[in-house]
Amino acid sequence: MQNRLTDWWHEHAPRRETFENSRILAPVAHRVLAPELWRFTRRSVPRGVALGLLVGIFLMIPGLQIAGAAFLALPLRANIPLAAAMTFLSNPATTPLILWASVYIGNIALGRSSEIAQFMALVDQHASVARWAQWLFSEAAPALVFGLALISIVFAVAGYFIADWLWRSHLWRKWKARRQD
Repeated sequence: MQNRLTDWWHEHAPRRETFENSRILAPVAHRVLAPELWRFTRRSVPRGVALGLLVGIFLMIPGLQIAGAAFLALPLRANIPLAAAMTFLSNPATTPLILWASVYIGNIALGRSSEIAQFMALVDQHASVARWAQWLFSEAAPALVFGLALISIVFAVAGYFIADWLWRSHLWRKWKARRQD
């Protein structure tokens, strides 16, 4: 299974070379294409995982998640492909659960009693900007935003430590195998 997954990743993952000729990235190409942001190292991998989870969960706008994670990876020296890939944790299948949990946790933390139904109705009705602005100043918005912040921070911290542990255990297994030879 791992072999198929790594083969798929190597075949489909964005490569540094694919971005070199992009006119959009020309002004920042020297920073975005820095080799250390594309290597899988002991420090860049956990940073990329944490950053991707943080941005992917908190910024629930498709398209902006990947761009936000990639640009935040620059100053944090995180792995860009991993940061972009981890934003896919929030997808159409997981978004309703994340939103419900965010409102629930935000209500508990802020002592409010807002409902997710109003938010979901706005999404289903393709509400206007005026209706979204009205909702933003309602009781539900602070609970949702605070809950999203808490969940994204918890997932980012957990993702960082899990990725670091997996990296270290991988290196330990390689070291152990080398010693036995």
